[in-house]
Amino acid sequence: MKRNLPVTKNQKLTATIMDLTYQGMGVAKVDGYSLFCDDALPGEEVVLHVLKTGKNFGYAKVVERLTTSPERVTGKGKAYSQTGIAPLQHLAYPAQLKFKQKLVSDLLQKAHLDALDVAPTLGMQVPYAYRNKAQVPVREINGELKAGFFKRGSHNFLPLDDFLIQDKRIDEVIQAVLQILQKYHITAYDEATHSGTLRHIMVRRGHYSNEVMVVLVTRTKKLPHKDEIVAEIIAKCPDMVSLQQNINSKQTNVILGDETHVLAGKEYITDQLNGLKFEISAKSFYQVNPTQTEKLYQEAIKRAGLTGKETVIDAYCGIGTISLSMAKHAKKVYGVEIVEAAIADAKKNAALNNLDNLEFEVGNAEEWMATWQEQGIKPDVIMVDPPRKGLTQSLIESATKMQPTKIVYVSCNPATLVRDLQSFMDLGYKVTQPILPVDQFPQTAHVETVTVLERSEK
Repeated sequence: MKRNLPVTKNQKLTATIMDLTYQGMGVAKVDGYSLFCDDALPGEEVVLHVLKTGKNFGYAKVVERLTTSPERVTGKGKAYSQTGIAPLQHLAYPAQLKFKQKLVSDLLQKAHLDALDVAPTLGMQVPYAYRNKAQVPVREINGELKAGFFKRGSHNFLPLDDFLIQDKRIDEVIQAVLQILQKYHITAYDEATHSGTLRHIMVRRGHYSNEVMVVLVTRTKKLPHKDEIVAEIIAKCPDMVSLQQNINSKQTNVILGDETHVLAGKEYITDQLNGLKFEISAKSFYQVNPTQTEKLYQEAIKRAGLTGKETVIDAYCGIGTISLSMAKHAKKVYGVEIVEAAIADAKKNAALNNLDNLEFEVGNAEEWMATWQEQGIKPDVIMVDPPRKGLTQSLIESATKMQPTKIVYVSCNPATLVRDLQSFMDLGYKVTQPILPVDQFPQTAHVETVTVLERSEK
């Protein structure tokens, strides 16, 4: 039977915002029916225009704000909300930290795990200009090359000179490179016709080293006036130590293609995390907020309770950022990662830091844990830092079979964390310390967490 909805499309109505969704949208209720709207905070009374209705919820736009939340601040610009760069910019930063703590608590409550404590969110002193990497699309606007972002859920391009949450030097480099490419009439990519040369500009910058990498992502192998462009970028950006061209000729949303050539300088930049040196290539996965990553790893190590005598397994080791940090505080660290290039980088980074108490393997974590178990390796701590989809059940079973004293779970998605905690608890582990949210991405709704599980005494 078709449900009669209490609202209709294009209706105007007055409502009070009750809550925020996990994406940071305001929630209004009309006879139990949820309406989601941007730029609306709990407690605000607003006039809404209903944009879209579905069976269980709808979307609306705020056309007038009748009352204003004391936690509302003036945003830095509409474009940052429209593109999803800073969807929480209208919420005061202390309130953003509380929102992230509540986000984790609410998910635990829904899973009937509300007995677990969530600590206050670990925030930043300056919650802007923190990203050490930019990957920005380039388009032609009125005959000029412009970097920018797309409006959420659309192909409408918004040009931007200042990206708000990126290192300011990265913004400057992007503009300098655009001016040089404009001078030599390099054409921007047109996705409708799959024509034009320049698709994206990628820039990385070392937080401590200040070294800059520029990657020009092109549709074509040929970059017209290449020698002149390279010479001018070198002259304009003296802090650049790596200039590369990546070729992506496919009709795809994936940014980088398979082929990369160094046009000037090295293949990588170097930077530091907690006093350790890392070589970071164009395709390396490296945390984008160095200040908060240092705090995140320090907290993970502290909660692991390492004394220098422990054997540790790092099940998603990447280029070795957590592994190397733990190796300074442990007897032995075993790292495993499915991406072969990342393991090559991890081995290089261990040598770079004169650390010889690590072993890195390429492959599936579950399979390597079974192999290590057969070899008689007994970890005291297993560290997991999976992608957003969380852990597989087989990895959870493999980890618990090894019976480590502690499992330290660094998560970038509270929803999959809560799901996985339930599985660990079913297999005899319990959360022994308050879950710590860490704000890696201020002005956005994303939150990372550190959780410690310990084996229940039988």
